[in-house]
Amino acid sequence: MIRLERRASASRFWVWATPVVAVALTMIFGGLMFLLLGKNPVEVIRTIFWDPLFGEFAWYLRGQLLVKAGPLVLIAIGLSLGFRAGIWNIGAEGQYIMGAIVGAAVGLAFFPTENRWIFPVMVIAGAFGGWAWAMIPALLKTRLNTNEILVSLMLVYVAQVILAMASTGFLRNPEGSGFPGSRNFSNYPAAGNPELIAGSGLHWGGVTAIFVAIAAYVLLQRHILGFQIKLAGQAPRAARLHGVVPQRLIVLCMGISGALAGLAGLFEVTGPAGQISIDFNVGYGFTAIIVAFLGRLNPLGIVLAGLIMALTYIGGEMAATNLGLPSAAVQAFQGMLLFFLLGVDVLTNYRIKLGGAA
Repeated sequence: MIRLERRASASRFWVWATPVVAVALTMIFGGLMFLLLGKNPVEVIRTIFWDPLFGEFAWYLRGQLLVKAGPLVLIAIGLSLGFRAGIWNIGAEGQYIMGAIVGAAVGLAFFPTENRWIFPVMVIAGAFGGWAWAMIPALLKTRLNTNEILVSLMLVYVAQVILAMASTGFLRNPEGSGFPGSRNFSNYPAAGNPELIAGSGLHWGGVTAIFVAIAAYVLLQRHILGFQIKLAGQAPRAARLHGVVPQRLIVLCMGISGALAGLAGLFEVTGPAGQISIDFNVGYGFTAIIVAFLGRLNPLGIVLAGLIMALTYIGGEMAATNLGLPSAAVQAFQGMLLFFLLGVDVLTNYRIKLGGAA
C-alpha cells in the first residue's frame, strides 16, 4: 500500500528539485505523446529546446525569446504575489486583454498625434485597465465572500467578448476597408513600442519585466509587506495576530497582479502584436500560471522560467511548421509541465511510504 506521510517541515531538496524533475518527466511523457502522433520524439524535443538557441536561425530567434518572455514574466510575478498569500487570481488573461484595450483606446483617441507623452499615458491606462478588471473579483471576494477563482476565470470570457466588440466595433480601423482590427501601432510612432536595440527583440515590456522582477524580490525579502504576504499564505491565523487584514491584502495582491497583466497587454499590443484584433490574446495569462510555479513563486526564478516557457512557444512554432506537429500537441506539452510540476511538488511537504497504515 502506498500512502503519503506529512513531513515535519518542507523539504529543501524537493523545493528546488521539483522544477528539474517536472521538466524531465514532461520531456519523457511528451516524447511518448509525440511518438503516438507519429513523430520522432528526439527530433521534436530538439526542435523545441535546441534549435531556437543553436540552430540555423538562432541569431534571430534568441531575440524573440525576450519578446515572448516579457509578458509571461510580468504576469507571473503579479500572480506569484497573490499565490504566496493564498489569493488565487486565475483571470490574468482577462486583465491582460482589458489592459491592452484600455491602453490602445487612449492612444487611438489621440491619433495621429506626434507628442511622445502619449505612450507613457497609454502605459498608465493599460495598468489601470488590468487593475480595474482585477478589482471586480477582489471586491466581490471581500464584500460578498465569493470565490475569486471562479469569478476571475469567468471574467476572462467577458473580456474576450469585449475584445471582439473592440476589434469589430469601437476600435476598428476606419481605413481598414471593413476588416476587423484597430489601426496598426507600427504606423503610429508616438504610440508604438519598437525594439530598443535592433535585432535584440528587447522593448519596453522586457525592460519593465526586469525592473519588476528586481522590485518584487526586494519586496519579498526586505519589506514588511513582503513578510505579510508570505505569512498570510503560510500561517493565516498568525498573520491576523500580526495585524494583517485579509481583505486589504486581497485587494492589494489582486490589484498588483491585475495592473502587471494590464501592462503586459499594453506592451504587447503596441509592440509585437501591433494592433487590437479578435485573436489578440494568445493565452499568456494562463501560461503565466505555469511560469509562476515553475519559478517557485520566486521573482528571479520566474525570469528563468519565463525564458524556458518562451522557448517552448518558439520551438513549438518551429515544430509545427517544420515537422507538421499539431499546435494542440504543443499546448498539451506545456500543460504536462504544470501537471507534473504540481504532482511532484507534493513531495515538498509529504514523503511516500510503502506498507500498511500506521
